[in-house]
Amino acid sequence: MCPANVEDGHQRGFIVPIGGAENKETNPSILRKFTEISGGKNATIVIIPTASRLDDTGDRYEEVFKELGAREVSHMPITSREDCNNPEFVERIEKATGIFITGGNQLRLATVLGGTTVSQAIRTANARGVHIAGTSAGASIMSEHMIAGGDSNEPPKEGGATLAPGLGLTNAMIIDQHFSERNRLGRLLSAVAFNPFLMGIGIDEDTGAFIGPDDICEVVGSGTITVIDGGELTYSSAYGTDTGKGLGLLGLKLDILHEGCFYDFNIREAFPPVEDRQNICKI
Repeated sequence: MCPANVEDGHQRGFIVPIGGAENKETNPSILRKFTEISGGKNATIVIIPTASRLDDTGDRYEEVFKELGAREVSHMPITSREDCNNPEFVERIEKATGIFITGGNQLRLATVLGGTTVSQAIRTANARGVHIAGTSAGASIMSEHMIAGGDSNEPPKEGGATLAPGLGLTNAMIIDQHFSERNRLGRLLSAVAFNPFLMGIGIDEDTGAFIGPDDICEVVGSGTITVIDGGELTYSSAYGTDTGKGLGLLGLKLDILHEGCFYDFNIREAFPPVEDRQNICKI
């Protein structure tokens, strides 16, 4: 599934996958920046808490975004596929300047939203300039191919990642979350082995990837983002390995980015923060 087409005169909005457990109180830098790009004091933010089974998830995020200065914040209690055909919910998405998808269970999120009027409204909104952020499960579902499961604390192996369809806001990468905290490098490598064209993006907790319409990503938050590029893979054993057996993957490129670093997905190259680039130029 490709991202929705951008019509003449429009520019695609940001997509902002967040690794989960983002700081909401003492230093909510990620949520603050998302509020700012969504319009700041003029922002209209819609929250989709479908992935969570906690009744207060939507209310808690409403409070946070209101404290950060957004003009209008509301959540949509979507719990079934029938809810996704509610014209009121579609209308609220169409009026939003920012859409935030909470964490929880990404398979619950995919099976409720997938292929519905609401999911199409989200894709269309992003194509006309609305910014979409998602944390944890809400980050995973942004890509065309979503990691739906797989073991943590394991090396890359055949069957190491289970994939399912996502929203398709991007078809250039596959996203994993709670990355360093749950040691998910092996399962992300397993996912990239299925299709080396895809970029593997592993996002730590309290860390967000602000990916603009120019396909340049800026890192915000206290953790790191791991980028795996399999585009120049010289060897992979993924096609002929028994389930559970370790994979051989040669020629991978891996970058680890902290706050302020950038990644250009057009040329598949990482860059240090602007101030460090200036210092490098002085050497």
